[in-house]
Amino acid sequence: MTVNKNNPLRQYFRRPAVFISLPSGGKGYDSEDIEFEDETNKELPVYPMTAIDEITTKTPDALFNGSATVEIIKSCIPAIKNPWSVLSCDIDAILIGIKAAGGEEALEVESSCPQEDCDTIENYAINLQNLLRTIKCGNYDKPYNAGELAIYFKPINYKIMNDISLKQFVIQAKFANLNEIKEDVERVKASQSALVEITEITMDVLTHAIDKIVSPDGEEVSEKEYIIDFLKNCDTKTYEAIRDYNGDLRAESTIRSLDMKCATCGHEYTQGFTLNATDFFA
Repeated sequence: MTVNKNNPLRQYFRRPAVFISLPSGGKGYDSEDIEFEDETNKELPVYPMTAIDEITTKTPDALFNGSATVEIIKSCIPAIKNPWSVLSCDIDAILIGIKAAGGEEALEVESSCPQEDCDTIENYAINLQNLLRTIKCGNYDKPYNAGELAIYFKPINYKIMNDISLKQFVIQAKFANLNEIKEDVERVKASQSALVEITEITMDVLTHAIDKIVSPDGEEVSEKEYIIDFLKNCDTKTYEAIRDYNGDLRAESTIRSLDMKCATCGHEYTQGFTLNATDFFA
């Protein structure tokens, strides 16, 4: 956010509308990534979006590749110097904070009642401040014990998250086109190839999510080349246990399922909720 300090209209520029605390507590960031004015509470001031920011949200390609989200974070939370470094457990809180700073009090969510013979589809208003309070960060201080090895995890950053999403989109497109392959043998080959790519992406995610692996003699291994080599060569049971543990950690750091009540039949149920920047700002 560039500001001309000599501009006599400066006092009328936008001001912080809300302050947010990161679910991570600010752990895992370098000083060049985020500047906290107060190292005690580490709250971040959030400004409303500008007209240029609003235009940026209307650019589908920029939203899809993550660059629009990065520019909006830079504009609305200037204390975040490097938005690509934002941790996965913090990104939802940041996006919700930006929405709230714009004066929006609620997020509209569509929900279909699962009750038999009902299937009512309604839009529900979810309070943003209440949503913010549900976001927590998983316990990354506790290691997972895989036999004699202690495996320590960490949240991945937005750059890695975005790269993974783009790769997954390509693979999903391959799966969607499988039915167009007429030859059975070729279709099976294409399906197997896509499954291999999915496994490779999952291993790549795990490699970046593992902070270090500590052996029984206290040796710490944090080199990515050694970690992915281990994941490729450990037995299936060990690999799946490590993968699932990381999945549970990530689940702890996402928005909790929403409590819903059908407006028609009164049935109460929970609904999973995933915040997608492409839809969130669109």
